[in-house]
This record gives sequence, C-alpha cells and structure tokens, in this order.
Amino acid sequence: MTATAVRTPTARTTARVAGAAAGALLTLAGVAAAPAHAAGYRYWSYWESDGGKPWAYATQGPATARPADGDAVGFRFAVSKEADDTAKPTAAPDFTRICGNVAAKDGTKRIAVVVDFGGPADAPPGETPPTPRITTGCAQVRPDATGAEALAAVAKPLRYDSGAMLCGIAGYPARGCGEEVGEEPTASPAAAAKEKQDDDGGGPSAGVLAGGAAVLALGGAAIWKARRRG
Repeated sequence: MTATAVRTPTARTTARVAGAAAGALLTLAGVAAAPAHAAGYRYWSYWESDGGKPWAYATQGPATARPADGDAVGFRFAVSKEADDTAKPTAAPDFTRICGNVAAKDGTKRIAVVVDFGGPADAPPGETPPTPRITTGCAQVRPDATGAEALAAVAKPLRYDSGAMLCGIAGYPARGCGEEVGEEPTASPAAAAKEKQDDDGGGPSAGVLAGGAAVLALGGAAIWKARRRG
C-alpha cells in the first residue's frame, strides 16, 4: 500500500492569499475615502427646529408645515444621493440670535429662517452659489402662516414648479428643479470630499461597510480553500 502524502500550505501561499484579500479591502477603503459621484438629485431640502433643538428633516413640505412662534426653519440646496444623505443647513437654528431684536407682537409669530445656498460642488452647471453662502432673517408672520410664507418674508423671489415644488430661493438657482444628477467630474475632488465631510460628518455609507465585510469574508474563504488545496 502506498501512503498518500498530505501536504500543508506553505507560509508563502497563505501570506499571498491573505495579502490579496487585504489589498482588495484597502482598495475598497480607497473608494470609500474618494468623493462619491453616483446619481442623485439636486434640490432644496426643508428642515425644522423646535424650540432650539438641532435641525431635523421636515416630515412635510414648507407649503403645509406651520412652525410655531420661537421655531426655526432651514432650507439647504445640495445634491443628495440617498434619502438619509441629505445635507443639513451649515448654520445653527439659533432663534435668539436671528430674532432676538424683533419684538413679539400680538396677532403674529416669529420664525427664524436659515437659507444655505450650498457650495460649488452643489451648484448646477454654469451657476455659482450666492455670496455669502448663508442668509438668515426673522419672519414675523400671522399665527397660521406656513414655512413657505415665512421663507417668502425674508428671501424673495421664490420659484416653484407646476407641482408646487420649491425650485429657487432668492433667484438661485436660475433654472432646474429637483433634476437627476449623473456622474459628474469635479475640478477639485479633495475639496469636494472635504466639503461633504464638513456638511454631513463624512464616513463610508452602509453599503460600503457591507462591501468591506464581504471582502473580508471572501478573503477568509480564499485562505480556507488554499489550505484545502494544499
């Protein structure tokens, strides 16, 4: 009877497979760190702050929302790629700072309004965001006024489409309304990545993290198969 030799994988074989898996993960990490240019939408998002709380994405549009006296409303123009990727206004909802010099008056309410025109990376082709980037104002409006009416009191002209979607604030942008944005090159990827991190806190998306886990799993499977083959 001839004995069958059982070979074990050499350290070089295991290291080579592990290195390939690690290289794949590093490549994925590089993709996560690079600015994303996947398809999204360019539009004005609407935010609310109740009594000095941090910005919260509004559950209804400004045409129907009715903020209370002492609240703040925010509008941010940006390219958003996912529902949870929408950028907040970069200025705080500081009612005291914005409306502190406006005296309360019977039959009215005071709403702090923050408008963030976004950065160059958010601008439509051929347009430049207004300067300064942030404009604020205190709207003193009737008690049943909506967020849209508060905005109109401090940042005209406003532009809407036929479906009552807010398209432009203070004349910006001059054209377009919630259009889809495809993959677009940027003049400065590093600047775009930094701006995105400043606005949203940065970090890889859940999809990227899931992809990383998949690469690790595949790498472990490759090592296991190499040992079996060895």
